[in-house]
Amino acid sequence: METKEQNYEMALDTFLLAGKIMMESGAETYRVEDTMLRMARSQSIEDAQSYVTPTGIILSLGRRQITKITSISTRITDLHKIAKVNSVSRKLSSKIITLEEAYDELRKIQKTNYFLPVHLQILAAAIASSCFMVLFNGLWSDIPAAFVAGGVGYFVVIIIQDMTKVKFFSEFFASLVVGFIASLAVHFDLGSEMDKIIVGSVMPLVPGVLITNAVRDLMAGHFTAGIAKGTEAFLTAFAIGSGIAIVVAF
Repeated sequence: METKEQNYEMALDTFLLAGKIMMESGAETYRVEDTMLRMARSQSIEDAQSYVTPTGIILSLGRRQITKITSISTRITDLHKIAKVNSVSRKLSSKIITLEEAYDELRKIQKTNYFLPVHLQILAAAIASSCFMVLFNGLWSDIPAAFVAGGVGYFVVIIIQDMTKVKFFSEFFASLVVGFIASLAVHFDLGSEMDKIIVGSVMPLVPGVLITNAVRDLMAGHFTAGIAKGTEAFLTAFAIGSGIAIVVAF
């Protein structure tokens, strides 16, 4: 009896850990629920029920079993981790690995940082800003200005986020810096079209994945999660717009 209870507790911890990693990595709510329930069915647990929100997960393995809850404190976009968890789920469902092995793999995934080094992230943001500026019919001569503004803006996001842990402030100050650099570039004849430089440079800050997930959750009937994610995306857009508006106004 004790062994059976321990197995249920291990199963519950494994499924919750999988859901927690996915939610913290930016997965859609319905995908998280589906993954946890598939993992439960692979262990012949048919009565499992889950309730997932952007800030917490509640999972029960049945009426006579324990129920656990885990909080989601951070949310980033890490599609590689989501793919890794999906791979573990598929292997568990196919009986390739045991429950204990799945838990160990998930722990490794949780602890591993799959992001590129910070300097490469900044370089990628700078290159993306230049490309977006050209995509929006900007002048090729404005590429250096967009490159610098986008790179510095992303660097500010990383620094402020690390200092304050508040996403709104990091995006607000980053857009403020982007607008300031674009303004200086035009003022000193290092750029021509301030609006195109700004639009291209703030694109790495735009919550595209978050907006997409919000719409997909709403379409899947997860209204609480969809509205919450949509509100978070709106606040991000408001922060970016506020920072640029201050620069343009003055």
